[in-house]
Amino acid sequence: MFKKVFIANRGEIALRVIRSCRELGLRTVIGFSEADRDSIPVRLADERICIGPPSPKESYLNIPAVVSAIEITRADAVHPGYGFLAENIPFVEICGASRIVFIGPSVRNIQIMGDKALARKTAKSFRVPVIPGYEESDYKNGLHHARKLGFPVIIKASAGGGGRGMRRVNNIDEFQQLWYTCQEEAMSSFGEGALYLEKFLERPRHIEIQLVGDRKGNVIVFPERDCSIQRRHQKLIEESPSPFVDWKLRKKLYRYAYRLARKINYKSAGTIEFLVDSDGNPYFMEMNTRIQVEHPVTELVSGYDLVKSQILVAQGERLGIGQKEVKLNGHAIECRINAEDPSNNFMPSPGKVEKLVLPGGPGIRVDTHIHEGYAIPPYYDSLVMKLIAYGSNRQEAIERMRRALDEIVIEGIRTTIPLYRKILAHPIFLSGRYSVKWLENFLESEAEKGVLPKN
Repeated sequence: MFKKVFIANRGEIALRVIRSCRELGLRTVIGFSEADRDSIPVRLADERICIGPPSPKESYLNIPAVVSAIEITRADAVHPGYGFLAENIPFVEICGASRIVFIGPSVRNIQIMGDKALARKTAKSFRVPVIPGYEESDYKNGLHHARKLGFPVIIKASAGGGGRGMRRVNNIDEFQQLWYTCQEEAMSSFGEGALYLEKFLERPRHIEIQLVGDRKGNVIVFPERDCSIQRRHQKLIEESPSPFVDWKLRKKLYRYAYRLARKINYKSAGTIEFLVDSDGNPYFMEMNTRIQVEHPVTELVSGYDLVKSQILVAQGERLGIGQKEVKLNGHAIECRINAEDPSNNFMPSPGKVEKLVLPGGPGIRVDTHIHEGYAIPPYYDSLVMKLIAYGSNRQEAIERMRRALDEIVIEGIRTTIPLYRKILAHPIFLSGRYSVKWLENFLESEAEKGVLPKN
């Protein structure tokens, strides 16, 4: 049984972990950078310790500093949140060697699924369908296989994520230039330049399955999340269940996700992501071996606390429920409120929050670390709030989200709130007929008309 949990993260996810620990009766200690000294998570943790300057490389990504802070504060375990060290194999290995429990999956789990090309091979070996492609990173063979697959194709970084090291290639002439562009970007972002190919799917949906596995070999899977509202491979709106998925497809997704998690003996919370073509055929894309930003929508429709479950599983406890007890009730939608300016190519907008009025009422959840007077630093991800609406059905969830977006006030910075107001009023979103390319096409159309949303 843990007594003290170290939180190796910042922002809203750090606050989320603190709250779950408090409900479990666990003390918390947070490692923070100098830029986050006055943040809410730092104020609310039972203990706090500075781990370095504002730069992530010198603080949140500084493994020696983080491990030293864990040891100094005598924490039993570390929760990495998402991003930063959440899927960093050397960090997990050092924690193990130092007898610090990593609240997450095993090194082997991360190794298998962290390399996207290896993850594809693993999925295929367990009869989980993958997008037709080629897993090796040799340019000459890559070009050969691109011709065999037929253009367009997607070049992806094996160690990638968030759209970095990824390009669509429409013809042979583009292939050489974009191959090496992706390789350089992958080296810069992930420290390795390995690439792989996939056939480009027209108008797919991005559907993911949340799951949790314990150390006894049990796995449960949860209702799907639709993450197709995205810009440049960055998710902006997520909802559960998907308006596209019927029970037949849902059961198929459950089966594939469960099989893959069981076969690799997965432990902790994780998410298996699929692309689903317009005919309803799902293809494994990747697995994220951590808690996801969008986990609240799953919590609301299932009534299951995923962060608590992560902690309890790491302590060696069983899941406590079986698959038959996982229910789908109602509908939830999440909008990621980013400090960005949609009218200026989504430029980051750090600065002081001069005024803050949060929405409330039935079915509204707000996960945020900001407060009035808070200075949003320029060093980190632009996410400042997750606004989640829940209803008995999709229409009620949409109506509540629109009400919340009208109530919320954030002054002093630019945010993506005006964009969400337009999206949630658009006939395509309301119909549920969107795909992963819809938002970018919508933004291009709005830009041409000169009517991009402004604060």
